[in-house]
Amino acid sequence: MDKLAMLGGTRAVPRDHRILPWPAVTEEDRSAVQRVMEGGRFTSASSGETEIASLEKEWAEQVGTRHCVAVSNGTAALSLALAALELEPGSEVIVPALSFIASAVAPLHVMAVPVFADIDPLTFNMSPAAIEAVITPRTRAIVVVHLHGLPADMDEITAVAERHGLAVVEDAAQAHGARYRDRPVGSIGRVNTFSLNVSKNLATCGEGGLINTDDDALHTRALMARQFGELIPARGERSYVSHALGWNQKPGAIQAAFTRSQLSRFGTDAKQREANVRALLDRLSALPGLVCPATPGDRTHAWHILRFRVDPSAFGLPDAYAGPVRAAVMRALRAEGVPAAPYQLMPLPHQKIFRERLGFGGYPWALPSARTPSYALDGFPHTLRVIEDSFTIQKAHLHPLAGELLTRYADAFEKVWHHRDALAQHARSAPYQSPWERADDIAAAEWEATGL
Repeated sequence: MDKLAMLGGTRAVPRDHRILPWPAVTEEDRSAVQRVMEGGRFTSASSGETEIASLEKEWAEQVGTRHCVAVSNGTAALSLALAALELEPGSEVIVPALSFIASAVAPLHVMAVPVFADIDPLTFNMSPAAIEAVITPRTRAIVVVHLHGLPADMDEITAVAERHGLAVVEDAAQAHGARYRDRPVGSIGRVNTFSLNVSKNLATCGEGGLINTDDDALHTRALMARQFGELIPARGERSYVSHALGWNQKPGAIQAAFTRSQLSRFGTDAKQREANVRALLDRLSALPGLVCPATPGDRTHAWHILRFRVDPSAFGLPDAYAGPVRAAVMRALRAEGVPAAPYQLMPLPHQKIFRERLGFGGYPWALPSARTPSYALDGFPHTLRVIEDSFTIQKAHLHPLAGELLTRYADAFEKVWHHRDALAQHARSAPYQSPWERADDIAAAEWEATGL
């Protein structure tokens, strides 16, 4: 087989095989945006605006909930969902140690203390046992992230929550359309959220977010929180009366119209993505020492992100070389044209805002009613190991026409695996830093560059 590209060989993925743009923009999408431009009603504050309300209705029907509230972005959706629960300052909210940082800063936005739970190393989601282990008398809610598009163990997590009287909030930002035991994600928790960021499986032309619930009171509180605490009538004059503390997290009608157009072919795109990804994984699962993402039989995967783990024993190396092997594999794959990349370089509790208790000038941790949990790295061994030995493919597989590109990626993986001995030698000799150590160095350099 050809020499590795990182050693001077020919790339397995030719340079003209590029990642297809995502989201795929059609004439129907452009017409939807033009419709708003010509109508002149651009936000939920515009009397007679219909695109936002229509998206809310259509997404509620898609997910199977009574209500949906559209907001400006996915982080706002999670923050407003927690606000609608009316948590007292100093309350604790359990979040996973591995996720995008929005999952953990949203509790801070409502003056709640994030408490981190370790993940299951197979699903990359919080396990029910890990959740139960960190519950205290101050715990009020659990933010369940369906990481990468795979639903968490919702029946078991819901049972834990019911035993302790806790609210479950699904963070389904990466899991549009995924199902758990034949229930759509976003319909199982008390109040649940989605992101419409341009990178998501269901995208908009910029930013957007959605809140789903069956609870009438939570729906009303989320609506008020979205716009200055006001209750905006569908028709008639705006009163400018604020009934509660609110933010300004209104969605845009252009983004809503674009997402409605994307939603019209969402199911078709998801089926083709499933076929493309399955074909890729069928080939890669034969490679020794490569652990492919798995889907338990009681749920479906949205395949927002593909995460792969490496086993150093397949490279003839002891377990201590898991990180260096992963780094060598990533370097080789990238040279071949595969955009192998990390997803989060550190566990969330290691982010500066948490380990230094920055927040709002030290709050909520400084509240008399609050507890200061430990955010030490050694409390999250599964998260550390997954970050150490895994890499991801993001965005390249989202387009329904990505099948041919993924075939080339499979060729590249097979080529790299054919040269495992060379990669093992590279792993033994190359300088190595753990991802979180590297992240600390990057953060220090970034901060120093500000001159502050």
